[in-house]
Amino acid sequence: MKLPGIKGFDEEALKKYFKNTGMLLIGKVGSLAIKMLSSIAVANYLLSYGNGILTTSVSYVFLFAALAGLGLDQFIVKELHQYPEKREQILGTAFSLKSFAGLICIPLIYVAWLIYPLEGIKYSHIFLLSFMGIFQSFTIIDSYFQSEVKSKYIMQVQIIGNLVSAAIKVGLILMHSSITFFFIAYLFDTILLSAGYIITYNRKGRSIFNWKYDFSLAKKLLTLSWPLIISGIMVSIYMRVDQIMLKQILGDKGIKEAGAYNTVVMFSEALNFVPIAIVSSLFPAILNARRDDKVRYQKRLQNLYDLMVWLSLSFAIFITIASPIIYKLYKPEYISAAPVLSVHVWGSTFVFLGVASGQYLIAENFGHLSFIRTGLGAIINIVLNILLIPTMGMMGTAIATVSAYFASAFFILFIPKLRQQGIMMLKSLFLVTAFQKIFKR
Repeated sequence: MKLPGIKGFDEEALKKYFKNTGMLLIGKVGSLAIKMLSSIAVANYLLSYGNGILTTSVSYVFLFAALAGLGLDQFIVKELHQYPEKREQILGTAFSLKSFAGLICIPLIYVAWLIYPLEGIKYSHIFLLSFMGIFQSFTIIDSYFQSEVKSKYIMQVQIIGNLVSAAIKVGLILMHSSITFFFIAYLFDTILLSAGYIITYNRKGRSIFNWKYDFSLAKKLLTLSWPLIISGIMVSIYMRVDQIMLKQILGDKGIKEAGAYNTVVMFSEALNFVPIAIVSSLFPAILNARRDDKVRYQKRLQNLYDLMVWLSLSFAIFITIASPIIYKLYKPEYISAAPVLSVHVWGSTFVFLGVASGQYLIAENFGHLSFIRTGLGAIINIVLNILLIPTMGMMGTAIATVSAYFASAFFILFIPKLRQQGIMMLKSLFLVTAFQKIFKR
């Protein structure tokens, strides 16, 4: 059966861009399956309290991930697509900027810890994780292969890296290792992935030693990306602050709840990479339509929104039905998270639509609105968490998250210039365009 929403991209575009998307999805799904199995094993080994310490620490450091990334990845792909002859300058400049930002994050995390420490969690563990930002600088190689529509190479790196990572974690479990070794393993995952990117890049006849720093290009990239840096920080807050707030508001009980809630987030957000992979591959085709044919441009956007809704609704319905079965994979102390998963997963629809409309904002040079919409989502999430966690625990957190995702996605309805896109998203959400296509046949 064909999904409504795919029709509208011409056959050539589908072949070219969905082949690359297919490679991205295969790599992500393979990596995801491996990571989920190893995460379940780690959660069962550490139990909810230990898993809460580990995952809350990761969430704490992740709040700084957007600053380390500088929001550059999307612009790197765009720059490489437009100026392939400047590859060495683009990659070298982006790497230098991201490396410096990752380095700056280490003392920033320490200062944040002095101001707002997490009781029951050691700073030494946070310190280990704070080095992840430096090694993540090599993700620009991922952007390079995306611009070349050759994501199969990144797929190979991710699958191999996750296999090695899973083997290490299983080994730690079999050796009855302390929780500190699992923090080291998290850091090693980033190092391993970076090494894989470098090796793959060099095997294709390239060399990272040919990269060059260009000051004027750095200014350009930072000027373009600063709204996305702020937006990314806001996204980090409203996607990761939940676990931290659970732990801080509920105390010791909150650490266990945070450990259980992490399993919810892992399954609920399992396919959040799908809209990113699809949009990353289709964005060049959408940009071409914007340049050549405005009618086709709007049609492709509507079809993209339709596709996002169909994929996310299918996923949400499946997870809702399967949640009791999923938690049979865990030890009994995690079972209370099953109904929370059934609520949290419905936020995926708004995440999918938000990713798609975010690309429209970039195409139309409305990138500065990204941090406003995500800022709104972050504020709503924090306020609702404060109100709901004391009485509802992690179920309140799930409700707060879904509400924040909805507000962030449909914020554009209140911007006159963007209202039409919001209406298009609503038509997709309520399956209006899907029924229109069915009755036209």
